[in-house]
Amino acid sequence: MLITLWLRLGAFLGQTLLWLLGLGVLGWTLIMAFSAWQHRGPVSAEELIPDGEAAMTQDIIQTAVRIVDQHRESTRYLRDAHAKAHGCVKAEVQVLPDLAVELRQGVFSEPGKTWQATMRLSNGNAYPQFDSIRDARGMAIKLLDVPGKQLLSDRQGRSEQDFVMFNHPNFFVSDVAEYRQNVAAQAEGKTVMAFFPDWDPRTWQVRHLFIALATLSPAPASPTQTTYFSVSPYKFGEANAKFRVMPDPDNCPVYALPKQNQNLPNFLRSALNQQLSTDRVPACFVLQIQRQNPSQYMPIEDTSIEWRERDAPFETVARIKLPAQDFDTPALNLQCDNLSFNPWFGLEAHRPIGGINRLRKAVYEAVSDYRHRRNAEQ
Repeated sequence: MLITLWLRLGAFLGQTLLWLLGLGVLGWTLIMAFSAWQHRGPVSAEELIPDGEAAMTQDIIQTAVRIVDQHRESTRYLRDAHAKAHGCVKAEVQVLPDLAVELRQGVFSEPGKTWQATMRLSNGNAYPQFDSIRDARGMAIKLLDVPGKQLLSDRQGRSEQDFVMFNHPNFFVSDVAEYRQNVAAQAEGKTVMAFFPDWDPRTWQVRHLFIALATLSPAPASPTQTTYFSVSPYKFGEANAKFRVMPDPDNCPVYALPKQNQNLPNFLRSALNQQLSTDRVPACFVLQIQRQNPSQYMPIEDTSIEWRERDAPFETVARIKLPAQDFDTPALNLQCDNLSFNPWFGLEAHRPIGGINRLRKAVYEAVSDYRHRRNAEQ
């Protein structure tokens, strides 16, 4: 009798699980179908600034400063994101010698030109954590000695061009309004509320939750073995474009990274150190652009939308080389920690556009100023 009861209970639970799985698949299919229907057709090639964005930006700045205070260490204030660096390394960025005429824009105007640069490789979290924890991974590049007028009036004479990227093609928020909701929930330790702010299903951001989960990916074997995306768009001369940096092992000596102990908290730094400092083997990347095709759904103001390669292919404009070097010293690590990277540090030819980039301008400046001021007071 008891055995029969258990068998029936097991069959019922199995059928229930199958029904729930089927409903989940159906729900996901409907969400994706609705998203595809909603996100179609031509888009504007110009920025469209919504009402109230400036006030929302001020709210976000206050929250970001609160996060910096929450995550400070005993001796220093950290960034509000990408707090943990694997290292800042010297890089050489060479414009393709045979670059097509229409791609010769801004810092890519001179074919064959080699820029000296600094590259920061990092985890995405606002607090330093073990590299083995699922996280976004970041890459920031600062070209040095770049002539021309800088975008920001207080940066004249700095002669730099920054590119800021992370390892996913789209962002888990669409715009400034959604970012405010998301970051406020995270600052309160209510991560789920970032995507489900109340009981009204119309406010739920299920698609964005899946983007966030995909962004929190397992760690690569090395920071040099993953692909990084700008996510948000920029001017590229008269066009609009996004950037991508991909590993380019074919243009560097063949190298097999020895297996790293991924139980160590900083194994990504160790992997970078192993290749560049111990084994003295350079690493190579390509820097590519994807120009907006406004006749396709490639919006400027929604960073949750991935620009599909079938609508606009990526085009290589430069190659990046990280030469063999020693970078992991106390002095260089302190210098790395004090560096600021900002997509607004640069030229008009590569002006950041879209709501998330407008937000970055205000938040990066405020948080960087606050962090450096408080660290100077220590």
